[in-house]
Amino acid sequence: MHNFEILRRPIVTEKSTASMTQRKYGFEVVKSASKTQVKEAVQQAFKVDVTKVNMITVHGKTRKRGTRVITSPSWRKAIVTLKSGDKIELFEGV
Repeated sequence: MHNFEILRRPIVTEKSTASMTQRKYGFEVVKSASKTQVKEAVQQAFKVDVTKVNMITVHGKTRKRGTRVITSPSWRKAIVTLKSGDKIELFEGV
């Protein structure tokens, strides 16, 4: 799998923007991605040094639509911690 296929989208929420002061950034990643693959993808895409990667599987929610029960798909989130002094310009001004 190519490095640019691993990162799907950045996660921009109130909680994630508050954690940017601690140099932590969130990304939605492919389910099969490992920590080392995410680290290499972020370093190559944004030209920063990654010190730590935490991976979380967000399970899909079950909702009822009339008599039907619908489950949204599960997805994987990576929280990346950068070296001090580094920042990702994509998130600045959000």
